Amino acid sequence: MKRAPRVRARLLAALAAAAMLTSACASPDDGDDGKKQKAERGRYVFGNIGEQPDGGTPVRGGTLRFADYGEARSLSPAATYATGASGGSALAAVYDVLMRYDTAAKQYEPWLARSLSSSDDLKTWTLKLRDGVTFSDGTPLDAGAVIGSIEWYQKNKGADTALLAPNLTRTQATDDSTVVFTLRSPWATFPAMLAQAPGMIVAPAAYARKTFEPIGAGPFTLDTYAPQEEMVLKANKKYWKGEPHLDALRFTWPQSDRAKLEALNDGTADVTYMRSPDVVDDAVKENHPGELTLTGLGNMITINTRENRPGADLRVRKAMALALDPDLDTERAYDGKGLPGQEIFPPESRLHSGVKPVGIDLDRARELLAEAKKDGYDGTLTYMDGTDPVSRAKAVVTKAMLERVGFTVRLDLVPSIADRVAKTYVEHDFDISRGAASISESDPYHRLQSVLNSRSYGNPGGYANPKMDALLEQLQGADGDAETQRVLDAVQTLFNEDVPVVNLGASAAFTAWGENVHGIVPTDEYMALFGEAWISR
Repeated sequence: MKRAPRVRARLLAALAAAAMLTSACASPDDGDDGKKQKAERGRYVFGNIGEQPDGGTPVRGGTLRFADYGEARSLSPAATYATGASGGSALAAVYDVLMRYDTAAKQYEPWLARSLSSSDDLKTWTLKLRDGVTFSDGTPLDAGAVIGSIEWYQKNKGADTALLAPNLTRTQATDDSTVVFTLRSPWATFPAMLAQAPGMIVAPAAYARKTFEPIGAGPFTLDTYAPQEEMVLKANKKYWKGEPHLDALRFTWPQSDRAKLEALNDGTADVTYMRSPDVVDDAVKENHPGELTLTGLGNMITINTRENRPGADLRVRKAMALALDPDLDTERAYDGKGLPGQEIFPPESRLHSGVKPVGIDLDRARELLAEAKKDGYDGTLTYMDGTDPVSRAKAVVTKAMLERVGFTVRLDLVPSIADRVAKTYVEHDFDISRGAASISESDPYHRLQSVLNSRSYGNPGGYANPKMDALLEQLQGADGDAETQRVLDAVQTLFNEDVPVVNLGASAAFTAWGENVHGIVPTDEYMALFGEAWISR
């Protein structure tokens, strides 16, 4: 198939964003003695947190300064992976989203759309559009524009094409305001697709020429962009919800999360997005208002299970899982400021399984490794990570934990995130490497399918088990919390048996804003909507 390399290339942006989650800055102690702090569980309440004073009547004017996590090098939803960690909030400001995830109610709701309903079998979804909505160029956002945008997104290999293409059999406009999606299989969380990049509808004129133009129906339009310096979006006075209160949004991308928090504290930033566990912990303790988001598989060891790799042997994978202690990893890398654990969804998650993870058992790890060595394995592993302080700390502690049960670990520390992503996801030139899947509470199917399905381009280790593929298909169609949990319990059980990756913890991301900032609306994939935001005087 000629398409596969192009799909993989487009996915690199998505996978780079995941890799970035583990490249935070800290100053860990590499020694084994010295006092270390264990992670304190139960200290976070996820969702809207902090003290937010009543702002009174919204005020018009001003520029909201966002110290963001990752730069959107392109405002094309087909080129930039739309998450809060990779510039997705800037894209949402330009295009808006058809559906929005209500983080408080924990359900998807219409946003740019008027309604979305499904057939009983979850294979047909009917989207109704609002009347009178136009793009910033004045053309109508109608059913034809929605279909054209989604077809353009798939043709240009947007990151979620890998999910949409195999599942979407037909997209039909039954009238100017109605789009009917027909799917091959039941898909309970299909609304998530319309809350993410595929649901960021671009105007026909945006892709009519060779050079893409960012024309959407969102509250802002592109004003100026200086790569690696700033992006400024100006208010779209024709916005369907009414003229925005703000005059403009200004995005910058400080190098470290610590710098972002300092900017929020000294007033040079109004909003910031942070993922480093130690910085998030400090920001929460400082009682900043904002949205705290939980994700599963936020700190994991990817195992190359392909032929002629150590991880092809199940005994080797199990030995690694039994030897790698999440608590020790968190102590060394983040001074205990994290959410360590082996389970896919941590105890703080609404999706937490009653199925216990594999646990730590050094003696059993030694036994399994000894069995593998009797059959010819020499016990050598190469571990790949970055060169920043935290990555070095994690490399040192990972090496120590594996070598205490008999492995010989060589370190491959690669400075460039892009190079690490290429070696892991394209060239498959690694034994084990550090990464993250960042499975959301809103749509666990999306990322689990990506990292565990045997046919997924986003499956870095080449793990393949028809039983897991079947469970993921069940998860796709799981309707309701009880059915979803039943399938996730089965996924956790098989995850324990097969050890496709070794999970070392969940992650907490924090979109924090100043006390004088109001009206920010959180949505899916840790993004934020700014159409109703304002700054009090």
